[in-house]
Amino acid sequence: AAIMSGRYAIRSGNGTIPLSGGVYGLVQWEVTMAEMLADAGYDTGMFGKWHLGHTEGRFPKDQGFDEWYGIPNSSDETPWEVLDGYAESGVEGTYIFESKKGSPPKKVKAYNLKQRALIDKDLTDKAIDFMKRQTKAKKPFFLFVPYTQTHYPAIPHPDFAGKTGNGRFADVLAQVDAYNGMLLDAIDDLGIRDNTLFIFTADNGPESIPVGSSTPSVEYFIPGSAGPWRGSLFTGFEGSLRVPFAARWPGKIKAGSVSDEIVHEMDLFPTFARIVGGKVPKDRVIDGVDQTDFLLGKQEQSNREGLIVYMGNAVWGVKWRNWKVNLKEQQNILSETLNYGMPRIYNLLKDPGETQNVIFPETWVPKAALGQLGAHVVSLRKEPPIKPGTKDPYTPPKK
Repeated sequence: AAIMSGRYAIRSGNGTIPLSGGVYGLVQWEVTMAEMLADAGYDTGMFGKWHLGHTEGRFPKDQGFDEWYGIPNSSDETPWEVLDGYAESGVEGTYIFESKKGSPPKKVKAYNLKQRALIDKDLTDKAIDFMKRQTKAKKPFFLFVPYTQTHYPAIPHPDFAGKTGNGRFADVLAQVDAYNGMLLDAIDDLGIRDNTLFIFTADNGPESIPVGSSTPSVEYFIPGSAGPWRGSLFTGFEGSLRVPFAARWPGKIKAGSVSDEIVHEMDLFPTFARIVGGKVPKDRVIDGVDQTDFLLGKQEQSNREGLIVYMGNAVWGVKWRNWKVNLKEQQNILSETLNYGMPRIYNLLKDPGETQNVIFPETWVPKAALGQLGAHVVSLRKEPPIKPGTKDPYTPPKK
């Protein structure tokens, strides 16, 4: 929701996803990155995981994409078929869909454990085909490929199974790397290398559920590693927040350049808009900031100093420069949430593992860091978030 709208997920009612199903996702009032780029003259294609609505009016074809192949929800639905009691539950299984703008999505095949291993190769092939067709037609394009890996269950394609010798998660990482290489090679072969901005990033760190926990398919669960960073997905630690961000644009982005500055995926919306001459909505709060000059090396510093750390719809802390202010903490998705009356302060340069609380003597840090949280809270009062499950048509309240 954040990457598509340039807004914190809480604003669009997508901080959480209901386990019971029903209506969820982006209302039509939201302007997506795909809609902005389409208005700027780009053909748009998406191949991968959506998870922003699985009912009519909420699919990718309703949110600016000309064509889509992929899954509407999450890959954690694929083990259902082998779990005790599921066959008698009456719950419908999940499917891989295909659709084009103006037409309802069609079920292509069941998304089961077999297809779990195969789907990302299919996404890669279809993404390359899309680029070939667009290049042949001499049309500018926006291609969005949200791969399903490395999400649970981490089951590699047969071509990569066992290849690394370091287990399934390592095999899956090698697979993701190889598929991105195929996309880059296709861009080069099509002769559009110098005129194509290619970005690889992610929206969270690795998953980590304790072995021996209540997860029913532990044999399919392979925890990942965030290296020196503490935590994982479903925590507010750096292991959840820090992800790779690599960009290639020959002649525009200096090859081999590296930065540790803060960039949020929400920043892509206004950045892309400036690059293509698109329009950023002015009738709502946009949390993303234009990072064009930073991306192109015209300035050394990012236009963002920090961000609000959310877990669902709850604020867990803030990040500011090299400092972290944690208001709540959780070791993993199954552990107890610890709420602090006094925030915990970490210096991420000296303590990347967030182990040494330095609230004393660094009591100045909250005064500097929490200002962005105050401004954020004020903005939510002025423009109340859309409630989860809101149906279309949605009309924002008058200010």
